[in-house]
Amino acid sequence: MNNEQSTVQKKELSFWQIWNMSFGFLGIQFGFALQGGFMTRIFQTLGADQESIPLLWIAAPLTGLLVQPIIGYMSDKTWSPRWGRRRPYFLIGAILSSIVLLFVPHSPALWVAAGCLWVLDASINISMEPFRALVADKLPDSQRSYGFVVQTLIIGIGTWIASNLPWMISQLGVSNSAEEGIVPMSVKVAFAIGALVFLLSILYTVFTTDEYPPEDLEAFEKEKRESKNTFVSDILGNIGSMPTTMKKLGLIQFFSWFAFFTMWSLANPALTEHVFQTPAPVNSAYNMDVPAEAEAFNIANTAFQESSNLVGSAMGVYGLSSMAFALLLVFYTSRRRINRKFVHLVSLMLGGLGFIFMSYTSPENLKYCFVLIGFAWGSILSMPYAMLSSSVDPKKMGVIMGIFNMFIVIPQIIAALGGINFVSGLLGEEAINAMTVAGISLMIAGLLNLLITNKNAITYQAE
Repeated sequence: MNNEQSTVQKKELSFWQIWNMSFGFLGIQFGFALQGGFMTRIFQTLGADQESIPLLWIAAPLTGLLVQPIIGYMSDKTWSPRWGRRRPYFLIGAILSSIVLLFVPHSPALWVAAGCLWVLDASINISMEPFRALVADKLPDSQRSYGFVVQTLIIGIGTWIASNLPWMISQLGVSNSAEEGIVPMSVKVAFAIGALVFLLSILYTVFTTDEYPPEDLEAFEKEKRESKNTFVSDILGNIGSMPTTMKKLGLIQFFSWFAFFTMWSLANPALTEHVFQTPAPVNSAYNMDVPAEAEAFNIANTAFQESSNLVGSAMGVYGLSSMAFALLLVFYTSRRRINRKFVHLVSLMLGGLGFIFMSYTSPENLKYCFVLIGFAWGSILSMPYAMLSSSVDPKKMGVIMGIFNMFIVIPQIIAALGGINFVSGLLGEEAINAMTVAGISLMIAGLLNLLITNKNAITYQAE
């Protein structure tokens, strides 16, 4: 086994203890689901064309590339008798994220919304990365799969509710229409609710969960004082000594997250155009000084906003199916071990089929595509982390998780800088081709699981 064994005997935790330590992910996922489901809609409402949308999204992966290793490294070096190691970062990220969630749908211009996305993603990442490390910190290796699956269950709940918020709010009578360049009130209210849920759920975890102190506190403090390594050299050193299993998992993550970034950035224009036949109206095509053309624009824009709600609602189904997937695994992994490699392979292949079927579906059946995608999402949020945490040094769990997330953000940067437009352009000009590319990418990720051979990563082997 590649990792150094801890001398602390970590006791097995109950379901509710694991639930409490993971509950903050409900808020984190509210933030991510609102960002992933509706930022493109906000960009389109503020005048962005389809070709520029991936580039507007580049802020998200760039912040992850910078923030996650830094926060992981800092949290590894942190200890407070009152607040612990990871919890201070949860709280700071939650406060910042809630403020930005409140403001972003009120953005007066496209560049302001793009800047808000940058700050929002950085803030969410401050909270998210330490949550991954906390599961590995708190749980014995035999409960790692169980812990990450419970986390995935909570993420699924958050994804489904948050993705449906604008639709639910509009059903209560809140306006889903707005003037040119103005985000509808239903979206503004949804983001405000998301801000509140984010902060309250993080506070719940902070006040219901404690953390293990460093095994030898004096040695821990001495090592911090005497360490001659700088942050950069430490990060580079850990990248250079990356375990083979981590590299293989990184390749799987590359294709997985290329697919999901494609969905988050381009599902709304692809599905409103191809499935609902209500593309976003182009402002320059209408003379707003002519009453008839202004009315035509308003009709087309309202149809686009309504179908965008339905796309968001359908996307929420992948959160629901990932929740069901996680619930089944919770029951199973609480009593038995699973073959993580096989579960991940099959789940990614099913998700790939879900994306490909979008080219042939109807508005009524679109949700079934997202059901399949949910299996992949549920697995992506649990299996790679369970496999990774069983094959690395537990003393470096924070920085390793941060470095591992580079395999999440690098494919997104490549996609944003033209990768999606180039590859989907090979299939034709239709917007729906981006979803086909996502499907192919996810199926490649599934097949790459065949490279994983570390027995402890595949299924934990007791010493």
